[in-house]
Amino acid sequence: MDTLFMNNTDVEVLLLCFPHQPDSCFKTTRFFIIRVAMYFLTLTAILMTVFGNLLVIITISHFKQLHSPTNFIILSLAFVDFMLGCLVMPFSMVRWVEGCWFLGDLFCQIHSSLDMTLSIASILHLCLVSVDRYMAITDPLGYKMKVTNEKTLVCIAFVWIFSCMFSFGIVFSKINIAGLDEQMLNMCIGNCVLIFNKEWGIIAPLLNFYIPGAIMTCLYLKIFHVARKQAKLISDRTAVLTSCETKKQVSEQRERKAAKTLGIVMGVFLLCWLPFFLTTVIDPFLNFSTPLDVFDALVWFGYFNSMFNPLIYGFFYPRFQKAFKIIIVRYLFCLKSSNNLVLQ
Repeated sequence: MDTLFMNNTDVEVLLLCFPHQPDSCFKTTRFFIIRVAMYFLTLTAILMTVFGNLLVIITISHFKQLHSPTNFIILSLAFVDFMLGCLVMPFSMVRWVEGCWFLGDLFCQIHSSLDMTLSIASILHLCLVSVDRYMAITDPLGYKMKVTNEKTLVCIAFVWIFSCMFSFGIVFSKINIAGLDEQMLNMCIGNCVLIFNKEWGIIAPLLNFYIPGAIMTCLYLKIFHVARKQAKLISDRTAVLTSCETKKQVSEQRERKAAKTLGIVMGVFLLCWLPFFLTTVIDPFLNFSTPLDVFDALVWFGYFNSMFNPLIYGFFYPRFQKAFKIIIVRYLFCLKSSNNLVLQ
């Protein structure tokens, strides 16, 4: 009987995140094949996120033809996704698969702050893109005068500063867990979950997801309406176009296609993150009953958005397609080394 008791105790100790801590969390028990599959899936997502967005960063930085206000926003967005793949996703992978956080409370707070910062920065960047595309489509003549590289960089800097201050301010001030003393006391050692009380469970998603998401949706609906009207006008033309008119038509067609592409980027973002933000709002009112595995799965579904963005550019944006091919062929395979490549 004593031997059986000791064996059971030994097994329980092995299942703890920190065997020598009496208040330690238990590791998540999974079949070996499930653990391998989870590590394979998440590691693949991390590698695709890092290298895909790195390719976007190198491409836009290298080609002067891509140095436009819209592409500067996309460049900054790619840097956001790149940082997410490097600084956040690897640690989230271990936490999800093992069910334990091994790096202490301070790094947990830093990790949660970075996670929130980059998520907020992503949606605000996409909001900037929607405003940029709206102005380009609805006021093509005044666009170049109103939207300059300098003004765009100021907007990008504001997004970064706001995202950092909002996220680190909430996590380190612990305003998000005010009134949740009982839940925090019941937290075991080895747990790293960002939870919100009822007030901030509504405020944070509302400010950083629902309002910007609604703005983007409205703007893109207007963009598609205008683009469809322009397409109808072009198709109805019967007169012979002058070279100047032809050039303008090609420019308008390019703007419409770019708007549709960036609309797909926005749509993918909303589909990836909406389940997570819905859960964030509802969970505090259900006494935090959402299983941790479900919550982590929704977070990773949101992370996949950062992996999809470079794929969308590559498939739907012809200029990025050409640029990607040049970068990969001439640099990765060392077929040519030049600092003055021409994107045609």
